[in-house]
Amino acid sequence: MTFLDILTQLAQGISYTVLVTLVCSATGLVVGLFLASLRRMDIPWLIPLIDSYTYVFRGVPVLVLLFMVYFGLPGIGFKVPPLMAMALSLGLVASAYLAEVFRGAYNSVDPAEVTAAQAMGMTRIQVLRFIEIPQMLRFSIPGMVNEFTSVLKYSPFAYTVGIPEITKQAMTLTSTTLRGIEVYLAVGILYFVIYRICLLGVQLLAKRYQIPGMSLA
Repeated sequence: MTFLDILTQLAQGISYTVLVTLVCSATGLVVGLFLASLRRMDIPWLIPLIDSYTYVFRGVPVLVLLFMVYFGLPGIGFKVPPLMAMALSLGLVASAYLAEVFRGAYNSVDPAEVTAAQAMGMTRIQVLRFIEIPQMLRFSIPGMVNEFTSVLKYSPFAYTVGIPEITKQAMTLTSTTLRGIEVYLAVGILYFVIYRICLLGVQLLAKRYQIPGMSLA
């Protein structure tokens, strides 16, 4: 078996790796944006709850949380599919980090714009939707890229719950060929290619929505 053959067999797991990365990234993005936007509303009793959420989920190891969801919840009557288990573990951990990224980006929005919008009669929700969120998302692009990269790097944990992504394919291939060095070198190459393609896509989006006069990080 040549190195090209190894790459070809490992490539069968690319679709699962990409799917896990997209699902967990989307979960992190939606939940993180929701939490950061709620916090931006300055509701006193909500702030400690949101801060506790981000504190806990940033401190719990992804693999431990994944096992708690996938192997622990069935013990109390909740059977969770593998992909959902990844979303409820890696996705929620990503949301905690992204919530902090968004919180910092919100602070970069000029307060004078908010004051002007409210003086024109816009409600707090309208100000958040039309003034703050569009600017905040642009400011937070570098932080989002960093977190999405982390999600990709943690996606191999999916093999522990039976998802046949690249790492699962590599373990099977190593056991049959006993060529671990070549197999895991190929794994590294495939992950790097996926990373570069994702990064290129994000960079194109960043240029498309770049704030005029502001250079990209």
